[in-house]
Amino acid sequence: MIYIAILIIMGVLLLATAIFAVTHRDLLFAVIATGIISLILSLFFYLLQAPDVALTEAAIGIALTTIIFVITIRNTTRDEDEIIDKKNEKL
Repeated sequence: MIYIAILIIMGVLLLATAIFAVTHRDLLFAVIATGIISLILSLFFYLLQAPDVALTEAAIGIALTTIIFVITIRNTTRDEDEIIDKKNEKL
């Protein structure tokens, strides 16, 4: 009974995090949310007795993909920064 309750709670958290990742305007927060989604999925896989899939999801989904996205966001300019720079040039 408790096992089913844990799975339902994790499913609701997964859905809420996915909605947050899709609707949030700041890319960094969206990437962090996708990392949390991967964490929840790896816990799902572990609870469903697939530890090899859980470890792969943790290594690729949480670590590698999140790090690549964060580095990419850090190396690009944001629209907000460009708008502020254009306003400063006009002054």
